[in-house]
Amino acid sequence: MGCDTPVCVSLKGKIAWVEIDNPPVNATSAVVRSGLDDAVTVIEQSDATVAILICAGRTFIAGGDMSEFDAAPQPPHLPDVVTRIENSSVPWIAAMHGTVLGGGMELAMGCTYRIAAPETQFGLPEVSVGLIPGAGGTQRLPRLVPMQMAINIACQGQRVSAETLLDLNAIDAIAKGDLRADALAFANALPPRPKAVSQRIASTLAPDLRDAEREKITARAKGQDSPLLNLDALLWSALPFAEGQRKERALHLDLRNSAESRALRHAFFAEREVRRPAVIKGITPDKLEKIAVIGGGLMGAGIASAVLSAGYSVTLIERDEQAANAARMRVVSTLKGALQRGKITESMFLDHKARLVSAFNYAAAVGHDLAIEAVFEDVTVKQDVFRQLASVMADNAILATNTSYLNPTEIFAGIEGPERCLGLHFFSPAHIMKLLEVVRLPDTGAQTLATGFAFGNQLRKVAVLAGICDGFIGNRMLAAYRREAEYLLADGALPYQIDAAMRSFGYAMGPFEAQDMSGLQIAWANRKAKAMHRDPTQRYITISDQLCQAGRLGQRSGKGWYDYPGESRKPMRSGEVEALIEGFSSANSITRRDYSGDEIIERLLAVLINEGMLIIEEGIAESVAAVDMVQIHGYGFPRWRGGPMQYATEIGLERVAKAMERVDAESPGSWIVATKLKN
Repeated sequence: MGCDTPVCVSLKGKIAWVEIDNPPVNATSAVVRSGLDDAVTVIEQSDATVAILICAGRTFIAGGDMSEFDAAPQPPHLPDVVTRIENSSVPWIAAMHGTVLGGGMELAMGCTYRIAAPETQFGLPEVSVGLIPGAGGTQRLPRLVPMQMAINIACQGQRVSAETLLDLNAIDAIAKGDLRADALAFANALPPRPKAVSQRIASTLAPDLRDAEREKITARAKGQDSPLLNLDALLWSALPFAEGQRKERALHLDLRNSAESRALRHAFFAEREVRRPAVIKGITPDKLEKIAVIGGGLMGAGIASAVLSAGYSVTLIERDEQAANAARMRVVSTLKGALQRGKITESMFLDHKARLVSAFNYAAAVGHDLAIEAVFEDVTVKQDVFRQLASVMADNAILATNTSYLNPTEIFAGIEGPERCLGLHFFSPAHIMKLLEVVRLPDTGAQTLATGFAFGNQLRKVAVLAGICDGFIGNRMLAAYRREAEYLLADGALPYQIDAAMRSFGYAMGPFEAQDMSGLQIAWANRKAKAMHRDPTQRYITISDQLCQAGRLGQRSGKGWYDYPGESRKPMRSGEVEALIEGFSSANSITRRDYSGDEIIERLLAVLINEGMLIIEEGIAESVAAVDMVQIHGYGFPRWRGGPMQYATEIGLERVAKAMERVDAESPGSWIVATKLKN
């Protein structure tokens, strides 16, 4: 049954079919709301005894149209439409498939009956864009499922299955065959009409459990407001429905104009934008099946695990048989961990393992579509890898380096077919971290880039296009961030103060805690490699070098910026480190001063924003979206703040410019200030 309009009504005897066809996800846009409102009127005036609401395409209604959220709400409003459906004299059946999310779930809860295809998923994900539901979702949900489940759904954005809801009597049936046919059969044998969901008694939690839940949500939210506001709204379900719904709607509309929601909506759209850079639009990617990964250390094994999980066959190549066996065991151990955590099933584990081959000669890469190098960060070593790969692989096989800092142009020097060469910069642990920088070389072909992006998407990564510079997008910004953090140390702050300030901003950990977790030795090696080329006018703080020289290399060594006594992973302030910091200031005639948490945040964000702007000015990143997605998915920038570039827009460039002016004045010759931040 096709529709010429987004919502159409057709009468088949005593049954009215209401079909929504509003690609791609049947969002509850103004035209859909209007169509549903009209449908209620038409059905009320017909001879129909039941109405079946069904959707065309790959899903039921999967949410609202966020492109409308920056404008004033247009009638008919969704809560009014849902109420009309719920109060209709003709009972409505929601026949659902795919995902039933946000406004879709609110509509479904307003229907008299609910039937779903077996794999259907349900949720209220408004929290992910800084909102609470606005059409009765928080008021009807606790009247349909236990309050604890309602909290998980609304405050955490969890999805639940049709089977779970059927067990709770929150839906009436799961289709055994064709959804349309089963919905029709259900309509022809309707059970007695149940009480409307809005008129049922809401489930509750005991006060002590409610308080404990609030504490857990606060800890997880790390400063984000909307999870707690969703909890508040759910608890309003103890009120009469009309009163609770009015409060919910008013808060929903207020939150549309909040900085948090603007930031999270920016992140939502930015994720979609970066997946389709201009250079690959209209290009069909090549099909990949067999992937070779060169190097089976922690990074290579993580990459291999991610690639296996995406359905590809993987050949893991190491330097000798012993190393190849160890690499295979590393990957299998990662897969076992996923099995034990319930991320994959036993059959999936066996399937992944069957698609993994380890080898210790480059001939094993024959017939592979893509090779990813993940060996030691040394140009000569990497060049040798690609010479050997090029000698055995097809001329059109894609060659990718995973380098973090080296220039890929040098790595691929002399390789025939430079259009097939690119960077695929994974982040550790590669099977977990979502960011993938796709690095474009001067000769990289658009077809190769398109295939790289399709590969990243298949791996469920957020792939971002990057140009070539020292550290690409992410590590270049990280270097600026760390540099200013060390300037703050030299001038008066201590590691715990800086880390506490950045946690209060929303980071999971501050810069020094993060360094200790990842280890200080890699950055130290990078600094030593670049020492001869360092700009002599740039201020250089030697404190981190002194730590490394003293064997304080981070958590794994039991000490870094902090002490980690015994097997502890909890950072403890170190008197030795703080004395070293103060000694550096004294030796360099620096009069130390106090910094407030707000000053620390302002300065670190100023340099981060400044570096992001320079990266865009230089064409290393295509857009604000690219910079923000790199920071959110690779470096822990709080998603609910939208990324550093969105944050700069929110607080105003004038404020950022003044902070950057102070930073620049205190470390003359150390910073290049972006054009947009110059007076």
